[in-house]
Amino acid sequence: MKRMMTMKLPLPPDVEFREDFSLLIHRPRGVLNKAAINKMISVIGELEFTLKKPFNRFLDTVTTDAVDLNLEYVRRVSLYRRRVYGNRPAVKTAILATDSTMANYGRLHASLTEGSPINVRVFQDRKEAAQWLGVPVELLEEKDHS
Repeated sequence: MKRMMTMKLPLPPDVEFREDFSLLIHRPRGVLNKAAINKMISVIGELEFTLKKPFNRFLDTVTTDAVDLNLEYVRRVSLYRRRVYGNRPAVKTAILATDSTMANYGRLHASLTEGSPINVRVFQDRKEAAQWLGVPVELLEEKDHS
């Protein structure tokens, strides 16, 4: 079942949008690959177009089984997002990554978006990510999917 936003924009099952906190939460499962990232880029673009106001992002990579990306792809995505986002108001992207490969890709994304309104930080601690985003840690906790 797909989650729906208040404005009826359909979201993938691993995505939640909290209008009350202006926060997009993405909890990918399985393999984090180009297809998954491309899907999220589309979702983010649709939300930016529809909402017309800034919102922060939280990427929880803890439940991913593997990462199938490469440096060139992450570089292209980062530069694309930087160009498309343009000079809009500043937003924060917190990446929760306990896997060293994912953390390295997150740091690359952060360095490539540096100097733009897209502020990216990689965290190993959910509580620190919540503090940086200015949201309750409970909002970022993994939901029980059993």
